[in-house]
Amino acid sequence: MKLSSEQLRVLENLAVGYDNWVQARRAAPAAESRLAWKVRGEKEYLYEVRNRRGDSNSLGVRSVKTEQLFADFERRRALREAALERANTARGAMADSIRVYRALRLPLIDGMAGRVLRAADERGLLGNALLVVGTNTMAAYEIEARERFATGVDSTNDFDLTWAARDKTSWTLTAASDAPIMDMLKGVDETFTVNYEKAFQARNAQAYEVEVLVAPSLALLYPSREPIRPIPLPEQEWLLKGSPVSHVVLDRDATPARIVAPDPRWMALHKLWLAEKPHRNRLKVDKDRRQGQLLLEAVQRLMPHYPIDDAFLREVPEELRGYLP
Repeated sequence: MKLSSEQLRVLENLAVGYDNWVQARRAAPAAESRLAWKVRGEKEYLYEVRNRRGDSNSLGVRSVKTEQLFADFERRRALREAALERANTARGAMADSIRVYRALRLPLIDGMAGRVLRAADERGLLGNALLVVGTNTMAAYEIEARERFATGVDSTNDFDLTWAARDKTSWTLTAASDAPIMDMLKGVDETFTVNYEKAFQARNAQAYEVEVLVAPSLALLYPSREPIRPIPLPEQEWLLKGSPVSHVVLDRDATPARIVAPDPRWMALHKLWLAEKPHRNRLKVDKDRRQGQLLLEAVQRLMPHYPIDDAFLREVPEELRGYLP
């Protein structure tokens, strides 16, 4: 079913609103412990209040140094409050687009997937260091094709990401952490932990799984202190080729999220190859094959800006050529 002009209008408005929201969220300084003055005896001390219980530690008696610490804290707090207010305004402005999006039955993704995507986008990881792979990409490909073609093969209860940072600065400038992925997941749900039977996977208390993959060419650029440890897989190299797709979709909690997914030509061939991969989970094979077939057909019919031409064919390795039309 082709997307109507009304559906396309809603998608455009939602994308604009989401961009305003995420930019405001990125501008908000990170939350920090509260600073407060307390009188002890005849002197006033600056305290760092660490939690809601009021646990605190002294930073020293009132002085030029502690007054500067407090002034800096107040400045950051004001910046954060202003940025969060802008984010709330941007979110409110999306209410009408969200309502119409749902009414028009545009593509939806799982609520937890949406939360992970927003957290990754806020931290500057999405697109810079991480690409979405797997079933969640189908929503973005439908929008790129301007047609609903994947209904029935777009549901999933897990989430797959591939590491895409080609240099260290593409993620260290935006995610100030030695463990950017686990820190991001912990920000979404504190119960996420590494599945040490599958070190490439994190799982929360509801058994929602997030898997991280990496291409051999980028394995040395993967954060060495990140507790999630993907196994380098040669087939992930294919998903780094071409031009990624980026679209804003709605999750089932009625909240927008951005998907940045690999070039649809390479994803289609990758899915078809996965369906034939030895030892592939047999429960996933049929869905892999169907997704690959539908996506490859959509590329041919609806995405002329992703041509399967001589230039593309020259890049296709021998093991994928049999899946080409």
